[in-house]
Amino acid sequence: MPVKVLMPALSPTMTEGNLAKWHKKEGDKVKAGEVIAEIETDKATMEVEAVDEGTIGKILVAAGTQGVKVNEVIAVLLEDGEAMPVMSEQLPVVNSPVIEVKKEQDVILKTENRPMKTDNRIFATPLAKRIAKDKGIDLTGVKGTGPNGRIVKEDVIGGQLPMVNKPVASPIISAGEKINAFGQVYKEIPNNNIKKITAKRLLESKTTVPHFYLTIDCRIDDLLVTREMLNKAGKDKYKLSVNDFVVKACAMALKAYPAANVSWTEAATLQFKHADISVAVATPNGLMTPIVKRAEEKGLAAISAEVKDLATRARDGKLKPDEFQGGTFTVSNLGMFGITNFQAIINPPQSCILAVGAGQERPFVENGVVKIGNFMSCTLSTDHRTVDGAVGAEYLQYVKRYIENPATMLL
Repeated sequence: MPVKVLMPALSPTMTEGNLAKWHKKEGDKVKAGEVIAEIETDKATMEVEAVDEGTIGKILVAAGTQGVKVNEVIAVLLEDGEAMPVMSEQLPVVNSPVIEVKKEQDVILKTENRPMKTDNRIFATPLAKRIAKDKGIDLTGVKGTGPNGRIVKEDVIGGQLPMVNKPVASPIISAGEKINAFGQVYKEIPNNNIKKITAKRLLESKTTVPHFYLTIDCRIDDLLVTREMLNKAGKDKYKLSVNDFVVKACAMALKAYPAANVSWTEAATLQFKHADISVAVATPNGLMTPIVKRAEEKGLAAISAEVKDLATRARDGKLKPDEFQGGTFTVSNLGMFGITNFQAIINPPQSCILAVGAGQERPFVENGVVKIGNFMSCTLSTDHRTVDGAVGAEYLQYVKRYIENPATMLL
């Protein structure tokens, strides 16, 4: 008996797709499970398999056709020796997978490798039905191994009854968990106000500010030696971090090169007198950027103590608005996580943010001799309206000089 091959639904939300390619042509013989066509959706390209052996009697939708509706007839499959019928005749169809969606629970119940039924009808190939009839086999107890659980010849040949496959049980979920339309278990984590504001500002920044990126490598051997020397001299009164040196270097570079210490407005570019350095801090409630104000005027020990205090109170949710609102420049350091290089999103209305990576031992050439040194990559993200490539590059030269010659920051 001729069988209609329908455009399959490859996902619960699919309504149409493109028939990208036919692997078979009219008159070609096919076997059950053999790929006969390719279907394109907006997400993927999927293969269509034959549900039984037979012959491609008619291809009704040509390769390259777009916008083919789900369940539209795309071809007709014939048994050996059958003639192509008039298309007005009633023909069996090859159905897409049975998917029942319980909207009230957002749960998908699937049946896998079971005889597919609609109105008490079992879906099996014509050849399988004929063999079952000849052998007196009740197909309601037969496990289908064809596409989408369709019963094929191999399932009934020999007169043996395969095991009936049980329905796939719904996933077990815990209190507070849900299941989406694709059967994925998840839980909802409400966004607090800090995360909502941060998301809004970052989206605004990335979509409205023309970001420009510049990366420079700084050798930090002298900085590490200076840090160790100062920490020993401090006798536990303070403990300087590499980031403390970076904050100080950025502040002094802004003082030496104020063209980068700016902010954009439609009416004018604002150039700031002092370097108020925002320091990115991860907190349980989201990203915070407390500010070390007038950082160019403060020593390393003072900067270190202030950053630690601000970071602690940021994590505890005890910062005052004026301690995290404003700032003229931001430092974001992920080096402690082993991140060597990244590009940060500008913190509006500021024009610059410096992304600092981890220090690494790297080979370098000096006077024709290969040596090993400690290097740190720093990437400057700039608002190209105020800090273009040349200004950003010039500013990074100042930052590099201070980081590579830390003694100059002690003067």
